Amino acid sequence: MKTKIFITGSSGFIGFHLCKNLLEKGFKVHGFDSMNNYYDVNLKKARYKILQKYKNFSFTKNKLENKNALEKAFNNFKPKVVIHLAAQAGVRYSIDKPRVYLKSNIIGTFNVIEASHKVKVKHLIMASSSSVYGANKNIPFKEIDKTEKQLSIYAATKKANESMAHSYSNIWKIPITMLRFFTVYGPWGRPDMALFKFTKGILANKKIDIYNNGKMYRDFTFIDDVVNGIKLLINKAPNNKQINRYNNDSLSPVAPFRILNIGNTKKVFLLDFIKQIEKELGKKAIKNYLPLQKGDVKQTLSNTNLLKKITNYNSKTNYKLGIKKFLKWYKDYYK
Repeated sequence: MKTKIFITGSSGFIGFHLCKNLLEKGFKVHGFDSMNNYYDVNLKKARYKILQKYKNFSFTKNKLENKNALEKAFNNFKPKVVIHLAAQAGVRYSIDKPRVYLKSNIIGTFNVIEASHKVKVKHLIMASSSSVYGANKNIPFKEIDKTEKQLSIYAATKKANESMAHSYSNIWKIPITMLRFFTVYGPWGRPDMALFKFTKGILANKKIDIYNNGKMYRDFTFIDDVVNGIKLLINKAPNNKQINRYNNDSLSPVAPFRILNIGNTKKVFLLDFIKQIEKELGKKAIKNYLPLQKGDVKQTLSNTNLLKKITNYNSKTNYKLGIKKFLKWYKDYYK
């Protein structure tokens, strides 16, 4: 019998792809999503409509902050594994609406950890973010690097989640894996992210905003690689013996807890990324060069050696192929 998996943020970008992939493999999946209007709700509804077609999919529409609704969904479904992907996303939005992040990312996440403890899940996998590395100068980013200098409220809430999760894992011995995602992109992506905004702007002959005058590097990670990495971890819950086995400080010496990077391990120059979109669309962008935005970082690059040791993970998708796949979806979806 396949493992029962509870996924928060099931109508979100990563959550949708993960749900779909697991449902195709015969897993029983319960999705939990508030379907909020941070970006186009129609996109979330379209993703949800696809998931509804699978007989093994069930769903609760509610906010993570609603502790009673969340616990009721947990008690009814009785998951063995929980994958917590729901969060108020967006570095830039967190500057304008910080309180939204406190509710969703701090209180909501605490509710998920508590509910997971109550139903005694075998593995709780949680989304963190490469943004926790903040002003870190060491490149590529390793899980053992210090992360005390977040540059945005969004990043600070993600770092707080890691601390809360570790303390809970220590007290109650819940096996928890925190995943630091690096710039995930691909079909069904979020409209507030660079690839989506650039594509929309170029096709509409509108200016596209390019921050730090384009002098940015990103570790762009294709959605299929991310889903594959998460799937490989489902049955590999951390335990205290692993710290000796892998000799890595991101594995807790006192709790069944670990932090793992999940990225493409190649940094791409932002202007090269835009050039590739132009090439695929056969159209030049009207570029609006701007200074670095508050809360933003100039470059990200992941070291995923620990994830590889544990799961044999390898990112397979080059950014040129990833852009091609995204644009095919974009043109189909928006006709």
